Amino acid sequence: EVQLQASGGGLVQAGGSLRLSCQGSGLPFDEQYGIGWFRQAPGKDREGVSCINSIDGSTYYADSVKGRFTISSDNAKNMVYLQLNNLKPDDTAVYYCGYETHFCSWSLLSYEYWGQGTQVTVSS
Repeated sequence: EVQLQASGGGLVQAGGSLRLSCQGSGLPFDEQYGIGWFRQAPGKDREGVSCINSIDGSTYYADSVKGRFTISSDNAKNMVYLQLNNLKPDDTAVYYCGYETHFCSWSLLSYEYWGQGTQVTVSS
């Protein structure tokens, strides 16, 4: 079965950087799937941040993070990273990585498996 573990969150000042990691296990070999990053801030719904497809390598970003966040993957290691640069207080949230069976989607309902989430806190 697929399992995901998110890590790398922490407390940073505005303008700082973090690199989040999503370690997968049980991911299918030589098949297309999507690994998406979603975040949930206090009092808000979970929203899509970024996503990457395993085979075609397509990447996607929410408008709010374009130019600041970069998603990348190492399929051999079943690892997906999210580099967070120029962080803003509005980026404060719990960040989750999720597995979509076929390819990236902005709908959280499309994701079959989720990691436990990692807290990112940006102070002003």
